Amino acid sequence: MKKLTPAEENYLKAIYHLLEEGPEKVSTNEIASLIQSKAASVSDMLKRLAEKELIDYKKYHGVSLTDSGHKTALHIIRRNRLWEVFLVEKLKFNWDEIDTLAEELEHVNSPLLVRRLDEYLGFPKFDPHGDPIPDEFGELSSKPRIVLSEVRSGQVGKIVAVNNSSAAFLKYLDKVGIYIGAKVEVLDTIEFDGSQELLIDGQKKVFVSKEVSANIQVMLHPA
Repeated sequence: MKKLTPAEENYLKAIYHLLEEGPEKVSTNEIASLIQSKAASVSDMLKRLAEKELIDYKKYHGVSLTDSGHKTALHIIRRNRLWEVFLVEKLKFNWDEIDTLAEELEHVNSPLLVRRLDEYLGFPKFDPHGDPIPDEFGELSSKPRIVLSEVRSGQVGKIVAVNNSSAAFLKYLDKVGIYIGAKVEVLDTIEFDGSQELLIDGQKKVFVSKEVSANIQVMLHPA
């Protein structure tokens, strides 16, 4: 794997996440928005990554990852998500406290350390937010999932991931008792605004907005 600066790794990860949403290419402005940087600075970085053959980049024609860039991005994401598991499971951080720490630790690029960390954690398949952890070959585990806002009244499932990992959102979920692994039944969906009444673990009733339920992923139980 090519030796990269933390900034270069952050760009590769950002491009990967933007492409993950479906497009074949992403624009400089989209990257600038996600990275929170000026378009001119982004263009300079893209030229550097193109010179290292990690991206295909032509001005005004968008950006895509090369095979090498895709593989490198998955290695960065693997390190990030393994550190997130370590921080939550072993150091007892809350899931809303780990993003910044994991983003610093992900830049420690030691293949041996990553393999030992993976083994120490018991080879986890998913991070504390429910996102899949790439294995050492870049393979991702998957679960059949839909967003909670699409679940009909009377259906039951298990919460498996969140789309929004901001501290504010995760703290809200903690406050109302929603967590990864919880059993959830949709009791009612309000036609007016799409808000839902939920039953968590067969015990606690919770009302959530459509914005909240659209950021929660569930795996439905068989009918």
